[in-house]
Amino acid sequence: MSTVGRTRVGKYELGRTLGEGTFAKVKFARNVETDECFAIKILDKEKILRHKMVGQIKREISTMKLIKHPNVIRMYEVMASKTKIYIVLELVTGGELFDKIACHGKLKEDEARKYFQQLINAVDYCHSRHVFHRDLKPENLLLDSNGVLKVSDFGLSALPQQFREDGLLHTTCGTPNYVAPEVINNKGYDGAKADLWSCGVILFVLMAGYLPFEDSNLMSLYKKIFKAEFTCPSWLSTSVKKLIKRILDPNPATRITIAQVIENEWFKKGYQPPRFETPDVDLGDVDAIFNGSGDSANLVVEKRDERPATMNAFELISTSQGLNLGILFEKQMKLLFSMNSLGFRL
Repeated sequence: MSTVGRTRVGKYELGRTLGEGTFAKVKFARNVETDECFAIKILDKEKILRHKMVGQIKREISTMKLIKHPNVIRMYEVMASKTKIYIVLELVTGGELFDKIACHGKLKEDEARKYFQQLINAVDYCHSRHVFHRDLKPENLLLDSNGVLKVSDFGLSALPQQFREDGLLHTTCGTPNYVAPEVINNKGYDGAKADLWSCGVILFVLMAGYLPFEDSNLMSLYKKIFKAEFTCPSWLSTSVKKLIKRILDPNPATRITIAQVIENEWFKKGYQPPRFETPDVDLGDVDAIFNGSGDSANLVVEKRDERPATMNAFELISTSQGLNLGILFEKQMKLLFSMNSLGFRL
């Protein structure tokens, strides 16, 4: 009898691939005990070590452990085998906000405001936990089945230990069109103010349907960003134009803060403050995931669960030894022949 294999990792049964990148694969997963569905990000340990990405992955896992907010994709647990790391995440099925803009163009003002409010809620909470995303863009904003925005991909995020003595971050990272001018300047930057700049670019994209800063030449693009050289389209209301210009202020010292954004009249329309719980965080097991410590509760074995393939009744009967189905067909053919000879039209 043929068998169909299903891969099991701990209490999770892995299904179809949802996405794939250079260092990770995301698969659909089902908890066999509760029947709940999740997404599991699978990372290859050998690749991570070879590309010296251990620090970045540890940072991403630590960051997601610190955050528990309705507008941030939830991490439930982390497991590891000898060769792989498994990050169990909330399954978000509504696609990227980027796809919504790419398919439908600019959003209506009320819809754009709703997503922007949720984005600011998430970013403000991350900053309160001393986490700075550093790669905010519509591709990293997911939507669940109810249209609720979820910030994802903390691979470039920064934690307090990355700040230098001057209290600033110094790693230049992010996506060029969304990155703040002080990040490009390479003289140190405030992670909160840099994240807010990216939020301002996202708000512009939601309302206009295109980027405020765009150029095929990278140096020309950076010059536009340094000068905040952009023009708001005519269909934007005066109040949102003012807000965008205050966020996209190239001088971080005079740029509006998130607290001031939340008090802005345009922003406050229909605003609902989020409700969330403060997570009880233990970061002690993050190192164990990489060092393969045998006594870690997070260590699992990936195994193939072989089970019989689905069969119909005929296939099941045909596998029975000693059963000659030919006799049944011979009798049926004789009956048909006899009926035909007696004048029955078949």
